[in-house]
Amino acid sequence: MLARAISVSTGCSFSRIQFTPDLLPSDVTGVSIFNQKTGDFEFRAGPILAQIVLADEINRATPKTQSALLEAMEERQATVDGVTHKMPQPFMVLATQNPVEYEGTFPLPEAQLDRFMFKIKVPFPDLDSLVEISRRTTGFTEPKLARMADGAQLIGMQHELAQMPVADPVAHYASRLILGTHPEQPDALPEVKRYVSYGSSPRGLQSLIRGARVWAAVQGGTAVSTDDVRAIAHVALRHRIILNFEGEAAQVKVDDIITKLLDQVKTPAAQAA
Repeated sequence: MLARAISVSTGCSFSRIQFTPDLLPSDVTGVSIFNQKTGDFEFRAGPILAQIVLADEINRATPKTQSALLEAMEERQATVDGVTHKMPQPFMVLATQNPVEYEGTFPLPEAQLDRFMFKIKVPFPDLDSLVEISRRTTGFTEPKLARMADGAQLIGMQHELAQMPVADPVAHYASRLILGTHPEQPDALPEVKRYVSYGSSPRGLQSLIRGARVWAAVQGGTAVSTDDVRAIAHVALRHRIILNFEGEAAQVKVDDIITKLLDQVKTPAAQAA
């Protein structure tokens, strides 16, 4: 629903991929088909070649098929039979995971998880939300969505956000948060040293800065502050901190580790004080 709403409100092309165990990489990226009339191979684009792509229940596909998204999400292109096809701009991938049924699911490789900017947990709706859902979805009329922007405007917004200043102390603070997720660091939290196998990659720092810029703009700010970094730390890092066997066995919550990390790493203001 969210991906479709974004597509309608921005006028961007939309595709949905239902990930299943028998889904092939070519079902995602596309395939070259021989045309007997012309004697040439013709490329049939896969659903990944859209501006907004929903990878539904991504953990139901095999890691080989999941990896078909790697090039598209990082390089904004897909290579099929040695030919590179550029993604339409703007380009965004949203994915859902099945959190209840584990039979027939495959965990996402770390490289795949790292391609996603945020991991957002969607809790079960409360009473008021359930009532509102029933009001909106049990009738015969559907809500009408208005066009709010177009692709060119979205790209323009991205360029404007990239110009939002990030002071060196804020960048250093975000970098210290990233280093704090690595168990080999001498001043790492005891919980990190004991329960974490791998910490966040540099992409985690990029997500912190980019996400903080968006958060600052939404709040009406003109520059990124440490509060903006802290506001999006959980959604930017929770899928980039990989627990070890002991952490999994103890059912340690990564969000709790991030919360303790935010409490330990001093902001520039706290350091100055």
